[in-house]
Amino acid sequence: MKFRILTSLLLSFCSQAVFSQFFDESQTPLSVKWRQIEHGGFKIIYPSSLEKEAQRMANTFAYIYPTVGRSLGESKTIIPIVLQNQGTTSNGFVQLAPKKSQFYTMPSQQFDSQEWLNNLAVHELRHVAQFNKISGTKGFPFPEEVYFGYIGVSTPLWFLEGDAVSTETSLTYSGRGRQPNWIMPFRTSILAGKNFNYSKAYFGSEKDVTPGYYQLGYLINSNLQKNYGNNIANELLSDLNKRPLRLYPFSQSLKKFTGKNTRQYYLKTLDDLRAAWAQQNDQNQSVNYPSLNPKSTYATNYHLPTQLPNQNIVAIKQSKSETPAFVSLAPNGKEKVLLKIGYQEQPWYSYGNGKIVWDERREDPRYKQRSYNVICIYDLQSGKKQQLTHQTRLFAPSISADGQKLLAVRIDLSNQNTLVTLDIATGKIIDSLANPTNDQIQTPAFNQNGSKTTWITVTEKGKSLWLKDGKNISQLISNSRQQLSRPIFFGDKIAFNAHFSGVDNIYEIDPASKKISALTASKYGAFNASFPADGKTLLFNNYQLMGYEIAKTELQPTAIPQDHFVYFGQPTQPEDYVFAHVPDSTFSSRSYSPLKHLFNFHSISPTSDDNVERVGLQLKSDDLLNTASFYAGVTYESSLRRFEYNAGFKYKALYPVINLNYRNRPRLANYRYQNAIHQAKWREDYLALTTSLPISFNSFNHLFSFIGEAGTYYVNRHFNPVDDKRLVNTIEFPMSYRIGFNHQVRSAERDIAPKWAQLIELKYQNLPFDRSLTGRLFAFESFFYFPGLAKNHTLLTSFSYQQNSGTFRTVNDIPTVYGYNQIRAKSLLKNTLLLNYRFPFLFPDLEIGPFAYIRNVRANFFSHYENIGKETNLAQPKTFGIELRSDMNLLRYQPVADVGARLIFVNNIYNQNPIFEVLFNYYF
Repeated sequence: MKFRILTSLLLSFCSQAVFSQFFDESQTPLSVKWRQIEHGGFKIIYPSSLEKEAQRMANTFAYIYPTVGRSLGESKTIIPIVLQNQGTTSNGFVQLAPKKSQFYTMPSQQFDSQEWLNNLAVHELRHVAQFNKISGTKGFPFPEEVYFGYIGVSTPLWFLEGDAVSTETSLTYSGRGRQPNWIMPFRTSILAGKNFNYSKAYFGSEKDVTPGYYQLGYLINSNLQKNYGNNIANELLSDLNKRPLRLYPFSQSLKKFTGKNTRQYYLKTLDDLRAAWAQQNDQNQSVNYPSLNPKSTYATNYHLPTQLPNQNIVAIKQSKSETPAFVSLAPNGKEKVLLKIGYQEQPWYSYGNGKIVWDERREDPRYKQRSYNVICIYDLQSGKKQQLTHQTRLFAPSISADGQKLLAVRIDLSNQNTLVTLDIATGKIIDSLANPTNDQIQTPAFNQNGSKTTWITVTEKGKSLWLKDGKNISQLISNSRQQLSRPIFFGDKIAFNAHFSGVDNIYEIDPASKKISALTASKYGAFNASFPADGKTLLFNNYQLMGYEIAKTELQPTAIPQDHFVYFGQPTQPEDYVFAHVPDSTFSSRSYSPLKHLFNFHSISPTSDDNVERVGLQLKSDDLLNTASFYAGVTYESSLRRFEYNAGFKYKALYPVINLNYRNRPRLANYRYQNAIHQAKWREDYLALTTSLPISFNSFNHLFSFIGEAGTYYVNRHFNPVDDKRLVNTIEFPMSYRIGFNHQVRSAERDIAPKWAQLIELKYQNLPFDRSLTGRLFAFESFFYFPGLAKNHTLLTSFSYQQNSGTFRTVNDIPTVYGYNQIRAKSLLKNTLLLNYRFPFLFPDLEIGPFAYIRNVRANFFSHYENIGKETNLAQPKTFGIELRSDMNLLRYQPVADVGARLIFVNNIYNQNPIFEVLFNYYF
């Protein structure tokens, strides 16, 4: 296990679990012009189009940080914050190595009842305070990567994220701790009698809906604050600093202050939650709605049900074993997949007159910081799909019931929100609604004929519901802390989601009287109203143990029930409201040149190979915009008892990626000279240059990628005088070329590999500039994935071929059969045919004390051929056998360990006993 990888990736915070991505290393296009503001210890780096938002955030960061960090004893900091506006994801994180925070400024269509960047600022600055508490404001000498690794090993993610959610909730009048739907899965599992073990609640499941470590952390942190005071986080992190070298250090610190370790305190919190939510459930007068969708034994969602004229119900279905798709459910329960779709920021579509419109994310082929949100349309009668817009930033499209008008939210690079109307034939914007105060706009909708429009806005004061009737615009609900979402017309009224009762349900409002009535009384949560043509019933999502189900009820409006929401966080005192008096100063800004800031040294880190035979130290630099990486180090070769000196530089700002590496390294080799074996020891200078062009893009549920690469290197060997006369002392610029293409369909959580995928790669190496050496190598690799006999089963067929000569005669550059290095070869490798049938068969969610949490068990039957047609045929594989593997979390740490064993049987012609291999890998 390489320490470099462990420390770099073990802990990187993503404040919103929107795209589940860690530690973003992607780039923005060269066309982006950057500026910077420095104020109060914050260096804000931002695109020039975000000048107004950057000025606001410069005021906000410096003003709120002392309050955000107060309970940790942190009032000052020094940190760069990068504002990214090119993408369409709502997210943010704080990291070390290099130390920075990154804010994705795009507001979400279904988030909180406060302004997006304000919420993000409180949450992320709390992480800054946590990092400072553990590592200090400044690091010397360059320890960031080591600190990063220590934080990941010592402190569970649920505590850090839960503490940040507690802070965002207690210091504002919003925050996720006040949203019933955010903790709804946890509440549902407890009231349904599920008692998830600690590891399952923390690490998740491939079978059930689990709380998530954000929710778990918020509820445990809230319980700690209630019982041990607001200073408990400070006491825990201070104790971690005093006693860092312990097994399960956080658990031991927790036990010091509470008398319980992490698992025991989780169980205590579970008991408290069960009692509070049971009392709430007794106070609520809920209704049990029968489900209209097929029952599932694993987590499955049917989002946004809509009844068609033929009585079928359309919904977006997604499950642990299936990727998102539009499905049609017949009255007899028969389910049909209509269309697989691509990635969405949240499930969304709109139906009108036989057409479905929805939005999807599209990535820039090279610069992954840039993405788009496009509108797609599907005709139910013809079965044809179309991407209606290209390179747009349009969200939550809504089609009128007659299918003639299309409405959407446009958010430009300055974060200006605009409600726009599009031509449904061309996708062009034909009208827009002015938004001079730039309120954040969410989830608009047309009425039946498109003459009226409704939408939600969000400001720091809360959420509002609006109605536009002709030229008249009225505010139906003003600045509410309710989680208002997805308004929809029915008759002269508007239905919408809110949580007046303390549980999310569907309500209606009469625009004339502004009277609000309840339409559902779900036990756990009701969402996404739609109205069949009969005008007497309501179709909606009813949340249950396995996810969002489909339910129907008669339209019988009732009075708004009493609010019984159970709030576990600390109350927000007027003097604690963190945005009460944010200044409105204007700061001087200046140009920020990425080229002038290429080098940003942050760490001196230990390095090691898997066998700990090569250990060393590296000085590392990464710039704040992910355009350049540099390292320089020394490595001790234990087998040779000599040191290697190395350095490398990667430049990623251009369309091609340029990678330059240098090594001064010791070498040892045996050679034959005059019928005798001699040993040579020498040092050599190795200089390598590689240029690559990584391109990838997506279309609906299909992913495509292309790689083009060219490289060369130069070697100068420093022999002793004797060996210098016998051996070649230079290798002058051999060339290597690689071209690869990959296509695959989107994979589900339980998929081991894509159901459909094709990967083809060509490689070529030669020596065009070296007169003393000759030879070439040509290699062809192909991988084809096919669906197996059951869900999540995959058949992989791989055929590869190589032709080599001269200097490259003994080089193997294609995949080999299992056990290749342990079987004596009969001839040089020319081709391989590899057949693998992989499938999961068990999802135990088994906790073995503090040692392991087993997530799944998988099998692979394989049959591998080498030099087929010469040494083996389809009836006689070179190796065949079985492997068993399991994903698990070891010692309650976040990285997933892939642990397994492989039994390899070898063809009789090799006179080889069966080979047994133990397998271990890890990922994040």
